[in-house]
Parts: sequence; structure tokens; C-alpha cells
Amino acid sequence: MSARRPLLIPAVAAYVEHLAGEEARIAHPEMAEALGSWIARNRERGKASPVIVVCTGNSRRSMLGSTMGNIIASFVGYSEVRFSSGGTSPTAFNPRTIAALRAIGLVIEPTGVERDREESMESNPVYRVRWGTVAGNPETEAIEFSKRYDDARNPRSGFAALMVCDEADAGCPVVPGASIRLSIPFADPKEADGTPEESARYAERRDDLGRWMFHALTNVR
Repeated sequence: MSARRPLLIPAVAAYVEHLAGEEARIAHPEMAEALGSWIARNRERGKASPVIVVCTGNSRRSMLGSTMGNIIASFVGYSEVRFSSGGTSPTAFNPRTIAALRAIGLVIEPTGVERDREESMESNPVYRVRWGTVAGNPETEAIEFSKRYDDARNPRSGFAALMVCDEADAGCPVVPGASIRLSIPFADPKEADGTPEESARYAERRDDLGRWMFHALTNVR
């Protein structure tokens, strides 16, 4: 893992190393181990392991989960594991989610492009999310915007689906094309929007998902 550290923005690498010390504090450990086992089986067969993180609005938890998953995958050197995000009723990449990710060192920049407005009719800007030291390296950056889980930009088959909210979990009992579907609900930080607890709640959910991803990906070994 230390050999991978230079690929990451120093503040992001330091954050991941901090998460490693808190790995015991995770929710749904059996689901993390199931994802790790699925990735390990794919590695044995020389196959990629794409993962889609799904919540309702593709605005908060799924964005946090996919970004944290990609950071950890880069940190541990699993280039064949790539995380995407999606929703059942997409809205937009929430500014509070962006702030929580920037707080640990990520560079998140608007591209100036807007995608189709979904059911909410909110503005749906496209962002470049980078956790690596070199801009333009596809291994350490992603393009993010709110979209359905079955959007054409997401994997269409042979992927793992992580359902990170109860509503999406109940509303999408079968994810077409998924090789494995795991239910890992986390509380919605939206509940704290507009309160003094807002920043802390988003940071808490970011860290919860980061610890979960760290456990899942290090369990591959």
C-alpha cells in the first residue's frame, strides 16, 4: 500500500491511513466481507469488478460511497475495481456532499456541462472529482453527476450493486445485470440539512462509508 501513496493527494492519503486505524468501527461487516470475496473470485478469473453504489437521489450517500470506494481502490492498488454511482430518482450532486469530500483534500471542479434534469428538475451539473496528484489520470479521478443506476455511463452487467439506503433497497429489489446485490443501508445526512450539525453529519457518513470500503477492499487479500 505504501507504494501507492504517491498516487494520491497527500491529504487524501493521510485520511485513508487514518481510516485504517478505525477499521473495527464499521457497520454491516458481513456485507463488506461478501463484497471482498466477490472481488477476490473475479481476480482469480482475471475479471474486472465494477461496483455501482445506489441510493434514492444519487446526491449524498451514493456519491460519498462511490468516491470513497474509488479512493480506497487506488490506495490498495486494485485498478480493476471501479465504483460508479446511481439513484432510483436522481436529483443532483449535493453541495454539502461536495464540501464533505473537499474537506479531506479532494479536488472537485465543475466541468461547465449540465446533464439532463431528472424528475426533481434541479440543475444537474457535471463535476470532475480527483483524488490523485496528477490531473487527467483516469485511475485517480472520475466524472460525477446525478443519474439513474442503469444510466448508459454505468456498467450494464457483471457488477456488484450496493444499496446504501432503505428506500432504494425496497424500491429496487432486483438490479438488472448485477452479479451480486448487497444491502448496506446508512442513515441519510440530509436529516441535518440547515442545522448546526450539518457538516458533522456529512463527515460522519463519509467516514462510515470510507471505513466500510476499506474493510471490503482489504478483505480481498
